[in-house]
Amino acid sequence: MAKSGYGKRRAGDEDPHSDPDFAHLSPRDREIAVFVDHLEEGHAMGYKAIAAVHPRYGQQAVRTSLRGVSEAGHSRQIREHITVEDNSMRWVTRTYWSRTRRSPEWWAEFARERKGRIVTDDYRPGLARTDEPEAPAEEPAPEPAPEAGAEAGPEAESQPGAAYQTLAGLRDADPRMPLSDSDCRSLETLVGEWLSRGSTPGDITKALTDGLPPAVTNPGGLARRRLEDKMPPKKAKIRQKAAPRRARVDRVIMCCITCDADELTTKIEDGMCPECRAEYEADLAAEAAGELDAGYIPDTFLADPTPVYEVVDVARRAAEVRAAGGLRPKAGTAL
Repeated sequence: MAKSGYGKRRAGDEDPHSDPDFAHLSPRDREIAVFVDHLEEGHAMGYKAIAAVHPRYGQQAVRTSLRGVSEAGHSRQIREHITVEDNSMRWVTRTYWSRTRRSPEWWAEFARERKGRIVTDDYRPGLARTDEPEAPAEEPAPEPAPEAGAEAGPEAESQPGAAYQTLAGLRDADPRMPLSDSDCRSLETLVGEWLSRGSTPGDITKALTDGLPPAVTNPGGLARRRLEDKMPPKKAKIRQKAAPRRARVDRVIMCCITCDADELTTKIEDGMCPECRAEYEADLAAEAAGELDAGYIPDTFLADPTPVYEVVDVARRAAEVRAAGGLRPKAGTAL
């Protein structure tokens, strides 16, 4: 996977899969094209990255084939200048891929239409292209006007919350816990903390009524003591995923498929700069003449052959060394 925003991108509007998708390519280019076509969105498209995962071909073969596939109209490398809504800016280089063969004019129009597109910063697949137009902001629905003569009473404005209702309901759960309105008001904050930590009104009622003594002289004080002593632990905070940042493509530059040259510094034709095209044509001519096999593995990449070791007679060799040093040979050792 390439860095966020980089790598393979579908150009869109492709024909369905079929056998003759890449029939116009050479056998090796066809194999590389099928391999790239099945790579996941966002995969790195450099020839080194593809050669590292391809089961048959190395860097030189993949580089030559990527140039051939680009010349045939299946891919283009485009550099886009992105302005994010937080006013940060960056350049993003993407390789756009099309299973359907496209003309140079089609790719030029595709690059022109990229300018002004709204994109979203989605970290794994990168700055994903959105073809849909930006949806207009929804206007808030007007609030219904109150009926004539109807006025909100004080009861509607001061409706008790869940914490207060839980405390007030203790009288029904156990007659020994008849809390007054003042008790409910003073304990409402503690019960609210219980609720914020994931407890239910039933949990709170059970904690305040289980194991009560036969007579309770101070229900409010007992409730406060239990609420403080039995307070559940705080729940772990769940990090919320940041909302995707919107951005706009405000500049588009066509680049060479295998190097960093762009159309501002050189001419890009069929996805290649003049230097890469000259090298590509020279490689094709060398392959046709049998002088270059782009699919071969150099000898330096092969494992060393298994060395052949000479069998040495240690006793005889020791006798020779003794004789050379003027020492008498040991008994039973003959040269």
